Amino acid sequence: MTDLSLEDIEFIKILANSDSTILQAGMNEATRYKLDVQIGVILREYYKENTMNIKAGWIEKFEKVGITEDDGKAAIACARRLGIDIS
Repeated sequence: MTDLSLEDIEFIKILANSDSTILQAGMNEATRYKLDVQIGVILREYYKENTMNIKAGWIEKFEKVGITEDDGKAAIACARRLGIDIS
């Protein structure tokens, strides 16, 4: 399981609190790659833990760094609108 870096935490918080159309307009290839490969993996594992009752520890990790359940859901929704496969 991957650990959350400060950069990952900030990226997830930005996703949770941003409009996907604004993010998409300013997203370069490096950002899209990071979102798909690194943040996408974290959000997919978090999603599976929440929906399939798989104990992966992501809910606890998110809570420890101040990412609420609503923030997690909002980040997943924003990532999906940006074209990242979460399910």
